Amino acid sequence: MNVIKKYVMITGFLAMSAMALSGCTKSQEKTGEPITASTPLDTSKDSSKATETQPSSDSTDKVIKEGSIEKEGNVILKQLAFVYQDKTISLSDIVDDQKMESLLGKATEIKSHTYSPDDGKNMDPLNGKTEKQYLYPGLVIKTIDGAENNNSFIFNIEITDPKYPTVRNIKVGDSYELLKETYPEGTLLGGEISNEEDDFRYEPANYVDVMKFHIKDKKVESIQIYTLID
Repeated sequence: MNVIKKYVMITGFLAMSAMALSGCTKSQEKTGEPITASTPLDTSKDSSKATETQPSSDSTDKVIKEGSIEKEGNVILKQLAFVYQDKTISLSDIVDDQKMESLLGKATEIKSHTYSPDDGKNMDPLNGKTEKQYLYPGLVIKTIDGAENNNSFIFNIEITDPKYPTVRNIKVGDSYELLKETYPEGTLLGGEISNEEDDFRYEPANYVDVMKFHIKDKKVESIQIYTLID
């Protein structure tokens, strides 16, 4: 009897051990090798995307507004000018005989007058000052001394030849329509264009410095650029 009990106990123990061993094997097959927190992740693909060069936001063209960059001197007065052989001659430029010849060549005639109380011109504020006129075909430039160090400066320009365009490329013979389009700030004194003669005034800064276009038959007949002096 005791022998039978021992046999049953041993048989049961062996069966339980076999079952336990089988269970561990199946558990390992299901789970496999676990990934621990210390296992590094492959992020090379994501990092390569993050470092791609983005287009620069500075590629937008910058617009430079008219008159925002100084050439020299007064920027506004530089609009009151004309061009000859890539040289710009402006109202209030400091000039003398040598300078004028370097800009425009030798004048056909140079006139000079020194104002005085008895000259009959009634220009008392200008007494003692000397005005010069440089005459070229289709162009007259007037200067007067009175700038710093008593230098002479241009105070009047009269143009009747198309080879002397303004800095905006308007010249004698151009249509009124083109003039108005090029100088939208200007004013036609008669209000509306007609077959009558009229003046178109461009005054960029004040009522002292002026560019005046004389209109005849709806075309620019002459251009005068001047400043009032006293």
